Amino acid sequence: MAKYGSEVFSQYDTGRQFEKKNAPAAKTIAEARREVEVIRETDVIVVGGGPGGIAAAVSAARAGAGTILIERYGHLGGMSTGGLVNIIPNLGSIYGEQLIGGFCQELIDRLSARGAADFPDKQYWGKSETSVVDKYIKANMMHFYVRKNQKGEYVTLYTAVIDPEVAKDEMNAMVFESGSELLLHTWVTEPIMEGNTVKGVIVESKSGRQALLGKVVIDCSGDGDLLPKTGTETTDYMLPGSRIAQFGWVYWLCNVDLEKYDRFMTSEPEKYKSVTDTIAGEGGSAYFSRGLLEHQEGVVWVHRLIGSLHQTDIEEMTFIDTTTRKESVRNWELLKKYMPGFEKSFIMLSSPQLGTSGGRRIIGEYYLTEKDMDSDVPFEDTIAIFADNDRGDLSLKYPRTYIPYRSLIPKGTEGLLVACRAFSSDHEFQEFFNLIPHCMCFGQAAGIAAAIAVKDGVNVRDADYAKIRSELLKNGAILP
Repeated sequence: MAKYGSEVFSQYDTGRQFEKKNAPAAKTIAEARREVEVIRETDVIVVGGGPGGIAAAVSAARAGAGTILIERYGHLGGMSTGGLVNIIPNLGSIYGEQLIGGFCQELIDRLSARGAADFPDKQYWGKSETSVVDKYIKANMMHFYVRKNQKGEYVTLYTAVIDPEVAKDEMNAMVFESGSELLLHTWVTEPIMEGNTVKGVIVESKSGRQALLGKVVIDCSGDGDLLPKTGTETTDYMLPGSRIAQFGWVYWLCNVDLEKYDRFMTSEPEKYKSVTDTIAGEGGSAYFSRGLLEHQEGVVWVHRLIGSLHQTDIEEMTFIDTTTRKESVRNWELLKKYMPGFEKSFIMLSSPQLGTSGGRRIIGEYYLTEKDMDSDVPFEDTIAIFADNDRGDLSLKYPRTYIPYRSLIPKGTEGLLVACRAFSSDHEFQEFFNLIPHCMCFGQAAGIAAAIAVKDGVNVRDADYAKIRSELLKNGAILP
């Protein structure tokens, strides 16, 4: 099991039991052969418009490739918007060094210009400024913002939060400005294969069953949705009770009088404890995080985590969604009934997209493991550096973790890159490095590599790394 530092929440749920209703006997039907209309032929097809997919599509198009981005929902952003996981953590190390830039930083800058992002000022990154540290501890956001340095002092990390609704609009703008085409409300159902080479994808939508052909396909679905039918070797090993073995279900409450809440909590601590115990005794929880966006006063965030080892099982997903929604509404009712400050609150948003933390992963040309976190040596094909902040003393010793391009390339499958949490890695590595900013880094590198491969007429596994590196640096990525 992964070893976390003391400032990092790590008491994760181990899962729930429910009755599965799948028919016990194996039974199949034969589908009829049919002709499927090809609606697009392009250079690069990006599957999934989450953080990795947006970065991949924008980067491929900017590098000169004809690109189309396909997304199943009616908006972009994936978990960062539809999942209400609007926290973009670990952009810099405990020592205050920024390590993730590029597309991710560009998005934050654009949102910040619209008043839709919040993060600590650069002068406080890696510093023990008490007022700044206290702000994030008070907000119940230590997990994302506060660590201990070598002196044992609490310091502030470079982490950002974004407004998910403004982000949806800004992400649309970035895709269209890049020249990439976008198809929303479109579900990619399977790859088009020629031997072991991916040649395109089949999609289903209100327009029916259709096909798109491309020279390179980038799977940014998060769950590696294309992988089973490509023949790519994968693993989905997860430990019960780990971070990646969790569903996330998030909702926001607004119209909370936090001044009244704070007065009650500080002036009547015994009564406050009694109220929290009463709420817990009736099956709820008084725990929440304070919204950090300046224009959203009186908004609090509740992040539910529910253990699951089968995060692509529709029966389990249905069970989690329905039971957790019922529990969450009940929880709000208890806060409204008992907790001063919540009397006029209401549920402002609940995530339409159930949060998936882990699952299917490729066995790639390079397989990242726990030992790669304990190294100061960059790979010869490094495409990103991640801040290692969550492992206590080990993070102080090894504050940087390097990602090779080869971890995006599946073994034995041509014409395909994977730029999401399905990248090539073991459970321990995934536990720390499959978050939103990491996927943006994967996507930016994959999009650039795909465009270079198409331009040079080579397979993506043979794309010129020197050109990939040059293009990444030109677009603001931070590399060794």
